[in-house]
Formats: sequence, structure tokens, C-alpha cells
Amino acid sequence: MNTGFTDERTATGLVRLAERHAQGHSFQALFREGMDLVDETATYLDGEGRDAAEALGKSAATLYAAESMRLTTRLMHLASWLLLQRAAIQGEMTAEQVAAEKAKVRLEGGSASMDSRSYAELPPRFVDLVERTDRLEGRVRRLDRDLSPAASLQDQPARNAVAEQIDLLRTAFSF
Repeated sequence: MNTGFTDERTATGLVRLAERHAQGHSFQALFREGMDLVDETATYLDGEGRDAAEALGKSAATLYAAESMRLTTRLMHLASWLLLQRAAIQGEMTAEQVAAEKAKVRLEGGSASMDSRSYAELPPRFVDLVERTDRLEGRVRRLDRDLSPAASLQDQPARNAVAEQIDLLRTAFSF
């Protein structure tokens, strides 16, 4: 089966933990978490969130509208990344196909509105969804970075093997 990944051992003999993480049960949990968050957010925005937005003041309502669009966009990019990763794992796409499609996915991180005074007026459940999306996106960005060919251990000059393994452990276990 072609997973689109390199052998789990590099030329130096070190195990690429990020690749093992991406192919294992940890990825399945990450995938489920991401897809569940997409569903939960859509349900919230179409129901309870719509009602909560109507009760907001003008400034907070404007912020809510902008942030909900940003949140939806970010979740769609996360879902795209997760689906591409799963396609690579299952051998449905080649590494080249996945790379070409991943180039269209933007994982930019954090909410731009958290510093706004009106942010504190947003519904707590909405804020929770934004913060959970931030955390999930951070984990996906780290995994994506560690899986990219540029992150390959043999391509890195002047390396510290211990620091690299610690970084890979952090990525694999999200701590």
C-alpha cells in the first residue's frame, strides 16, 4: 500500500515519529475530533448560535458575524487537510497528488478578533468552538510541518538529534 510517506527511518536511522503518528490510531482520533468539531460548529451556527447572535449588541454582532465566517473557513481548511491526510494513509492518492492539493489548504492559526473589546460579549459556547478550533489547528499545523519534505531530518543542516526527537515526541503526543 502506498501511503505517500517515506520509510519511517531516515538515512540517519532515526524514526520519523510524525509519520508514525499520522498513520496510526492517533491520527484516527485527530480525524474524528476534527470532523466532530466541524459538525458541532455547523449545528451550533445554524441553531443556538443564530439565536445567541440576535441577542448581541451591534458591535458584538458584527464581530460574531465576521468571526463565524472565519471559523467556518478555518474548519473547512482543517477538514480538507484531514481528508487529504486520510487519503494518503489509505493509498487513495499519491504523495504528489496530496502535496498539490495541500498547497491549496491554508492553516493560518488563531482568531484575529480575540483582542477586540467585543470579544468578551460573544456567547461562551461560540468562544469555546473558536478556542477548540485554534488548538486543533495548532496540532494540525505542527503535524503538517513535521510531515513536510522540508522537515525531513536528513535535509536539516547542523542538527541536534536529541532536540529533534523531543520535538517529534511533542508532535506525536501533542504536549
